[in-house]
Amino acid sequence: MAWTFADVWEAIAASQPETPALVQGQRVVTWGAFDARADALAAHLLTKGLGHQAKVAGYLFNGPEYLETYFAAFKAGLAPVNTNYRYGPEEIVYLFDNADAEAVVFHAGFTELLEKVRARLPKVKAWIAVAEPGHPAPAWADDYETVVAKTPAQRPVKAAWGRSGDDLLLLYTGGTTGMPKGVMWRQDDLFQVIGAGGNAAMGIPPAESVEELVARIHGPEHLRPIMIVAAPLMHGTGQFSAFIAFNGGGTICSLPSRKFDAIELWNEVERLGASNIVLVGLAFSTPMLEALEANPGRWNLSSVRSMSSSGSMWSQENKRGLLKHMPQALIADSFGSSEAVGLGASASAAGMEAQTAAFMLGPNTGVFTEDGRRVAPGSGERGLVAVSGFLPMGYYKDEEKTAKTFRIMEGVRWSVPGDWAEVNTDGSLKLLGRGSVCINTGGEKVFPEEVEEALKRHPSVRDAVVVGVPDPRFGERICAVVEPEAGKQPTLAELSAHVHEQLAGYKAPRELVVVDTIGRAPNGKVDYKAIKDHALKALGVAA
Repeated sequence: MAWTFADVWEAIAASQPETPALVQGQRVVTWGAFDARADALAAHLLTKGLGHQAKVAGYLFNGPEYLETYFAAFKAGLAPVNTNYRYGPEEIVYLFDNADAEAVVFHAGFTELLEKVRARLPKVKAWIAVAEPGHPAPAWADDYETVVAKTPAQRPVKAAWGRSGDDLLLLYTGGTTGMPKGVMWRQDDLFQVIGAGGNAAMGIPPAESVEELVARIHGPEHLRPIMIVAAPLMHGTGQFSAFIAFNGGGTICSLPSRKFDAIELWNEVERLGASNIVLVGLAFSTPMLEALEANPGRWNLSSVRSMSSSGSMWSQENKRGLLKHMPQALIADSFGSSEAVGLGASASAAGMEAQTAAFMLGPNTGVFTEDGRRVAPGSGERGLVAVSGFLPMGYYKDEEKTAKTFRIMEGVRWSVPGDWAEVNTDGSLKLLGRGSVCINTGGEKVFPEEVEEALKRHPSVRDAVVVGVPDPRFGERICAVVEPEAGKQPTLAELSAHVHEQLAGYKAPRELVVVDTIGRAPNGKVDYKAIKDHALKALGVAA
């Protein structure tokens, strides 16, 4: 059968209408209310003239509205689009225009930014604002709560074109190419790749039908997940994890605050009896461990069954520290990307903590040389990690990038996102990193040239190169290596503020190294490795 998320979630809602689906602080949305509110939003979007597979952008922080917006889009045969809420005006214009967004659901705190660019987004037919304290819905947008409180004439809402497993979800990712790219996931492929209602780690096979999936949820052995998604829902890690929990009839819990607070997280874990925690590497796990170490025995964490992370590596020592406080839990570390789910995985239990960057090849994963030859385990040869099976269709409106990433090897279609690795004798991966100079800071990918161009617009900067240097919490942090104009002495504070005015805050430099000359070659290129080595030496940081 061809799966759609709306069909599955509607059936689950009908079977357990009073069970909590969404929690944020003291706010609880039951599965029945989740279904009804999404129906109302879907009906509203259709009245605005959105057609089959029109794009609906969620410009939202974590909270019930995020997943209600996705459910509504799925119901009406529309395609949801994630939006990085850290983006600046130019990045927002680019993303909404590139995605052909016809509706934008946004937190009203973004009103000031949107008012600057709204005239440049003529494709958008519907603006829907989630009011916040001090930020009411603007006059040019519909109020979200007013919209979702209405009862559609017909439930469940299903547009004239119906639903299909071919319906899309667009997951925009910064990747390594500078501007965001929209990864096109068919719903059926995405549903399958995240388990199809099963769980390979627990030996639960994929479901064969919606009826079977619902029956499992109400079976005596089912453990309904109560999942705290600490990672942003705007990223694949948080989003896809939430979908998995929903497919198990679970509850998705968002933290009350928007800035991550480890004390708040542990308070919520205890209060809600959370079974699963979703995070992104050291940016989350380091303060989580620090809070536990500073407050031994403060929280009852016996409900936690798993902590899962993807998108950023974290250390064996960190895992060991967390498991000391939750010896019953399992840490699942996934190696993958928006366009390549399931490249590799590692699992850690108390006393058996997996090493950093040590992943076992997934069942549909291989490592290939650039000419398409498979790398043999234990050979010491380097290659690109690739995954086959259920894959995205490609990148939205980018045939060139699609052709480079999705390749035919051994007669099979593979996704090859650009990660280099060796294969150890036991079949585990030794990750070597991206072949490009992409920087991963706290799970966010930063393309250096974009930041370099912003730096070079500063009057005190003659030339600049951006590299990533090690950071104990975020994996990497941004370092600007700057050749100043004669007689100028730019400071880190002013350069960071200058970049922040143009780009998302996480792209602003956190370190500054001033050099006499960048030393570009005659063709304009730079030796990133040499510059990075110089920066590390100047900062006194070990590679």
